[in-house]
Amino acid sequence: MNNAYVVAALRTAGGRRGGNLSSWHPVDLGAQVIDALLNEIDCPPDAIEDVIFGSVSQIGEQAMNVARNIVLASKLPESVPATSVDRQCGSSQQALHFAAQAVMSGTMDVVIAGGVESMTRTPMFSTVSLPQKNGLGHYMSPGLQSRYPNIEFSQFSGAEMMASKYGISKDQLDAYALESHRRATDAVEDHVFKKEIVPIAIRDAEGNTTGEMHDIDEGIRFDANLKGISEIKPIVEGGLLSAGTASQICDGASGVIVCNEKGLKTLGVEPLVRISHMSVIGHDPIIMLEAPIPATQQAVKKADVPIDRIDLFEVNEAFASVPLAWLKAIEAEHSKVNVNGGAIALGHPLGSSGTKLATTLIHSLRARDKKLGLQTMCEGGGMANVTIFENCQI
Repeated sequence: MNNAYVVAALRTAGGRRGGNLSSWHPVDLGAQVIDALLNEIDCPPDAIEDVIFGSVSQIGEQAMNVARNIVLASKLPESVPATSVDRQCGSSQQALHFAAQAVMSGTMDVVIAGGVESMTRTPMFSTVSLPQKNGLGHYMSPGLQSRYPNIEFSQFSGAEMMASKYGISKDQLDAYALESHRRATDAVEDHVFKKEIVPIAIRDAEGNTTGEMHDIDEGIRFDANLKGISEIKPIVEGGLLSAGTASQICDGASGVIVCNEKGLKTLGVEPLVRISHMSVIGHDPIIMLEAPIPATQQAVKKADVPIDRIDLFEVNEAFASVPLAWLKAIEAEHSKVNVNGGAIALGHPLGSSGTKLATTLIHSLRARDKKLGLQTMCEGGGMANVTIFENCQI
């Protein structure tokens, strides 16, 4: 079987809701990333055999196969097909897995995987609330309700359950959030993200460019302090978690070019990383956000790689309770996890976050001369993907 390599990995800087990227249609935002990927390695557009893009809210501007629309808005030829993936927050990580599986099988040699989410223009839960308001029903079928009676699947209650189950205090949650902002601040000041971010022209409400570029993650609180975070009102009454210890609503796009050995020769490029392991599991949909723990345990067992051999980790910060519970259960070194901050500071653009985290992890491995990196994230419905990357430079 062929190997799967990543030869280019890029992302936009995260945009706050209503912020610097809010005037960009998500299709055009995704197209900006695709064009930048092609330019990054001087890739002939007709060398791309498929495009797989993740997106969670596939409604409105992200409807009608958003991946295909992104292709048609980019400089790729019409002959390049595309498909859209929804594995909730892991959508573009799954897109990466599908792309890797295609090139490993030899059915394709060069594929783009990525994701896009404009949470300003396609609000979270709009795929559920809008149909329900218009009499088009709800996803909770009679069969689903009979298996989970009187249950409302909620990431918010799942996050609180995680904190309770793993004995995580509010002080620990607040301190972790502050650390995320401080690590992200250090990364910006040290120009760590420069190689991975695609600068995007800022537009006004009418769509006209302002002459400024968006190239710094907009959600980072450079002046964050523990007192400010600790005083933010809890999301649910009596709860431990607040907006300050949750991932930020975010607009963004990201993508990678994946190829096999034949693709490397076709493109005439050297690989950044080899994808050495991919897996996904289903888990309890009620606690929901716990899945990265058993997913990681299964992945390292299958890959036969002890946790202490992994150099860097990206564990999506959907809520601070997720990486803290993961650290407690997995017993990984805290200093290796989300070394440049995570979604609490940088934002969580849902369907884009999978390849966003992959991009950051890949560039971090290269910049720090580290060998192995593991990425995982919790996903709606109680699932988690795991990807292990191997730095080809070492």
